Amino acid sequence: KGGNVPDKFKRAIVLFEDKRFYSHLGFDPLSFARAIRQNGREGKIVSGGSTITMQVIRLSRKDKDRTVLEKVIEIILATRLEFRFSKEEILSLYAVHAPFGGNVVGLDAACWRYFGRPTEELSWAEAALLAVLPNNPSLIHLGKNREKLLAKRNRLLDRLLLSDAMDQLTLGLAKSEPLPENPLPLPRLAPHLLDRISKEGFAEKRVTSSIDKQHQIRSTQIVQDHFHRLAANQIFNAGALVLEVKTGLVLAYVGNTQSGSENNEQVDVINAPRSTGSILKPFLFAAMLDEGKILQHTLIPDVPTRLEGFSPKNFSHEYDGAVPAHQALTRSLNIPAVQELRIYRYEKFYSLLKNIGITTLTKPADHYGLSMILGGAEGTLWEITGAYASMARTLNNYFEHPGKARYQRNDFHAPVYQFNKPTDSSAMQIASSPRNDGREFAQSLSVELETSSWLSAASTYLTFDALKEVYRPGEGTGWKMFNSSKKIAWKTGTSFGFRDGWAVGVNPDYAVGVWVGNADGEGRPGLTGTETAAPIMFDIFSSLPGNAWFSPPVSEMVEVAVCSMSGHRAMQNCPTTDTISVALAGLQSPPCPHHKKIHLSLSKRHRVHSDCAAPNEMVAANWFVLPPVQEYYFKNKNLSYQPLPPFLPQCENPATLAQMDLVYPKPNSKIFIPRHLDNQLGSSVFEVAHRNPSVQIFWHLDGAFVGTTNGLHKISLSPSKGIHKLTLVDENGETLIRSFEVLSGD
Repeated sequence: KGGNVPDKFKRAIVLFEDKRFYSHLGFDPLSFARAIRQNGREGKIVSGGSTITMQVIRLSRKDKDRTVLEKVIEIILATRLEFRFSKEEILSLYAVHAPFGGNVVGLDAACWRYFGRPTEELSWAEAALLAVLPNNPSLIHLGKNREKLLAKRNRLLDRLLLSDAMDQLTLGLAKSEPLPENPLPLPRLAPHLLDRISKEGFAEKRVTSSIDKQHQIRSTQIVQDHFHRLAANQIFNAGALVLEVKTGLVLAYVGNTQSGSENNEQVDVINAPRSTGSILKPFLFAAMLDEGKILQHTLIPDVPTRLEGFSPKNFSHEYDGAVPAHQALTRSLNIPAVQELRIYRYEKFYSLLKNIGITTLTKPADHYGLSMILGGAEGTLWEITGAYASMARTLNNYFEHPGKARYQRNDFHAPVYQFNKPTDSSAMQIASSPRNDGREFAQSLSVELETSSWLSAASTYLTFDALKEVYRPGEGTGWKMFNSSKKIAWKTGTSFGFRDGWAVGVNPDYAVGVWVGNADGEGRPGLTGTETAAPIMFDIFSSLPGNAWFSPPVSEMVEVAVCSMSGHRAMQNCPTTDTISVALAGLQSPPCPHHKKIHLSLSKRHRVHSDCAAPNEMVAANWFVLPPVQEYYFKNKNLSYQPLPPFLPQCENPATLAQMDLVYPKPNSKIFIPRHLDNQLGSSVFEVAHRNPSVQIFWHLDGAFVGTTNGLHKISLSPSKGIHKLTLVDENGETLIRSFEVLSGD
């Protein structure tokens, strides 16, 4: 488009190359006749008589011999080009493809290479210099023909004065400008994005990116500043992505650190599939809320777990027994996440991830299984940050469509790095790049409104509300005391072996994703999302304007009474309740299973029942009771927890509640017991949890007595290969029988 060519250059190039450009039809007979006279007078070809239109044709027909036949072909094609395109469009084609010395092609490249500024800022002297260069680009050599080039430029400036393009003062100032000295390096603010665009099929095409220059410069500097700290721990690579939530446009694309080729700085880590760690947990949390399978405060088991050969561990290698779902998310506990995925079903979660834009799940759902939520699947920073932004976009757009149908499922879409559709840059097509600010792209995605989306506005809001409470690195909870602190919903992730550190944050305006690690996959001690990626993310957020937060979608939420201790919907047995706002689907969540009605003696120190106490000797009470294994860990972290009182000596346990359960091994599990170097069979530690820690337990293996335990019920056993039966009897006669299989052999 002519709009891409600055007016000063247009006037200079037309005056120098083709002064009747706006009046001829691609071929200028007067210029052609003049060229014949000059060539005859000199005895050699010194002028071709080509118009700008003919030069465009010649540039499109590369490496053609300059013969009379070729000149005739150029004239014919130039005439055709004049009928197809406007004069301004032809000038634009010339500016894009003209040589400007050395390997510099195109006006944009020449402006940056010689003057270090965009075409819009050209001075008259610079425009005149660039106008004379394509006529003989070999002139531009450092230390060679500079006087001849200067004289040629100044002659064109004199002609521009005579054509009333400038006044005498402007002419004097223009002539006083020196020629450029050393060529400047071309600006590469986003080199990895440039390579990506080329690899995605847009080589030799003009693409107007959505990159915001200031955001790009600032984000690059932040990543580089943190790189110097990370490099001390031999962590050499990091990437950052900044998205505008409303449109998904990329505002900053920092594909890697400037760490040197020996440290793989050329790798675009934004687009590299890496183990996701815990970064996918918010999507599962939102999905569980969306289907009413949990409420945000529902207690989730956090005990030693083994599911289908998979034995997840928390990062701290500790257990809480049971933990509220929102705390499990903010603390990024692994075992509760696996328990949630087991309830939700990994096959459904697999489909959800694909629907919200995760394309790196290339194998069937069974390949990933429950490990999917702990980094067993790979993802890219590009897609994961885009999914977080899409959640925020869905929540924002919910308020723009009053009525029953409020959703657009394609609010979930990948990030967008270009304003316009790229166009072919060949001479027969126009390299246009209208800047439409990206909103047209968002509007082009508009479809008929839906009544639901992949994730609802309510579940998204509740997820973000939980994530904004995550402790910020180095600040603890102190950040909440400052009104100026930005509210950010954020999550980190760390892959197995400390190979990948993730941090993604979002607010109504922006989504920021950061990945830190080594491109070659080498793990490093301390390489966690919280310690490495989160500080970069927060520094980038600090450079972004605004401090907005999401509005709650109250029409999709309802207030319900929940049990203060379990977080489940309150039932009549719950002694204390809280009222919280939940998603509408939360009304279908299971009621509190942990409060039981029991009967106590008049002293309230023992349990009784109708077989051993009269009704007037009993006091009814509602008691918070967890399963034995959960209670075993929970009471150590929650001092207010009160275990069930023991039965009166004359009252036998009616076995309405299990008193003990195995911590290890789980029922019907298969365990491996190795042999020592001397070929002696090793041992395995078996553990049981009992509601009464002071009780004595008698252990039997395959019917044979092996020992007793008190208080801490652990015992070391060396069973041989095969299936075994473990029988435990406490001093009150309660019996627990479990089978297991030993895989080690003789």
